[in-house]
Amino acid sequence: MSGLIHQLITRSAVRTPDAIALIHKNNEYSYAKLQAQVTSVAAGLVQLGLAPAERVAIYLPKQPETVFGLFGAAQAGGVFVPVNPLLKPHQVAYILNDCNVRVLVTSLDRLGLLADILPQCHDLRTVIITGPDSLKPPTLETIKILTWPQAFHVMSDSTRQAHRRIDSDMAAILYTSGSTGNPKGVVLSHRNMVAGAESVAEYLANRAEDRLLAVLPFSFDYGLSQMTTAFLVGASVVLMDYLLPRDVVRAVERYQITGLAAVPPLWNQLAQLEWPETAASTLRYITNSGGAMPKTTTNKLQQALPSTDIYLMYGLTEAFRSTYLPPDQVSSRPESMGKAIPNAEILVVREDGTECTPGEPGELVHRGALVAQGYWNDPKKTAERFKPCPGQTPEIPLTEIAVWSGDQVKKDEEGYLYFISRKDEMIKTSGYRVSPTEVEEVIYSSKLVGEAAALGVPHPTLGQAIVVLVAATEAIDEAALLKHCQKELPNFMVPQAVLVKNSLPRNQNGKIDRKALSIECQGLFQENQS
Repeated sequence: MSGLIHQLITRSAVRTPDAIALIHKNNEYSYAKLQAQVTSVAAGLVQLGLAPAERVAIYLPKQPETVFGLFGAAQAGGVFVPVNPLLKPHQVAYILNDCNVRVLVTSLDRLGLLADILPQCHDLRTVIITGPDSLKPPTLETIKILTWPQAFHVMSDSTRQAHRRIDSDMAAILYTSGSTGNPKGVVLSHRNMVAGAESVAEYLANRAEDRLLAVLPFSFDYGLSQMTTAFLVGASVVLMDYLLPRDVVRAVERYQITGLAAVPPLWNQLAQLEWPETAASTLRYITNSGGAMPKTTTNKLQQALPSTDIYLMYGLTEAFRSTYLPPDQVSSRPESMGKAIPNAEILVVREDGTECTPGEPGELVHRGALVAQGYWNDPKKTAERFKPCPGQTPEIPLTEIAVWSGDQVKKDEEGYLYFISRKDEMIKTSGYRVSPTEVEEVIYSSKLVGEAAALGVPHPTLGQAIVVLVAATEAIDEAALLKHCQKELPNFMVPQAVLVKNSLPRNQNGKIDRKALSIECQGLFQENQS
């Protein structure tokens, strides 16, 4: 199935108009009602003068209007930009300016927070706020402020039509935080996202009977995937912004969830909880991406959810999803990223582009229909990551572009892949290159901590010293933890220090914020030398 991203809803509305597409708290929307809302938003945006490929930003928590806005912008012929609702005003302003957003959809309280920065967003001409007509929005010079009902009450005599688009056209820009500098806008086509939905739905065996719990932000490609895969097969999506991990378990039980996606920090917390039988019995599968799942966490989840399939996955925003490990392989090779997802090829290559032999570390390169269109308005960074595919047949005149991930992996004799580290996260200590993931696995195997992050910190004699930061609400036996490391690791990989914190910081996608931790630890050993 090919086509445009909003047509996933259109097709399911034709096939099963009365099936439930969206659930938010006590409200339900059938596919017919969802399609009507998306069409209303699309028509309103066209009537407001949205030109082809102009950007529409959605800065809202997970609520029905967020979904209407995203898919309505696509149906109008525009480009949607999901903005993480946790971002602060100056971060929102950066995104609005960077991709020249024309229309912003947000709430009245968020508009109040943004009031000082919006006048600096020179391309922004309309702000639409969610809520009833009775709302009285503030006045902003040069920017039209409309309420949701005003904006999408389309006059019957309107003759403007949605702009014609094809599947290779730009459909979305997702901002991903990098290890340095401002976030980069990853440009996705309709084809990228539809191909991604088809691939994931195939190996997860998604079906119309599924109910997927959306707990990750839609600004994160992994979070957005919960909707696209569900809408492809006519399944239901439950929108949720959780406060505590226990809220997720309760939601699984309340809504009879069959599929749940999360990142390692959340799985580490969920693995510590009791899962009632009424929750475990409906949960057909769980998925992990956004980092390696510790083996101890996987083991705990297998024990708590014995009838639930576990899919361990690897992805990058520039290509959405790359590999998955089937559930029947999780017990025998829990450290593996698996093999390529359907309709993608994954290569492990040396710096010169030649393929690595089994067991030889190399860079992961992803080729296929999911490869994004590059970084918005950033030719230099695009050229660094999006490069000619290795091994292309020279007789084909046009160059195929692949994503060079920057991640070091290796492949075994059977073709299963194993993550080593990101290039920019490798620790260089005493002349050795050390993967932080390998150190973290040993820390987790001690069963003394719930969450950990290994970093390389500048050191006057070692180059970098290995420091492990752990989260704990109770006292930790640091001596026992270091003794365990000394038993399981060679001397050069044993941490020089263990720092205990109440919690580890998260980035906007819920992953451990290694950049923030690295900044916090920069002067640790220099200070000790003085």
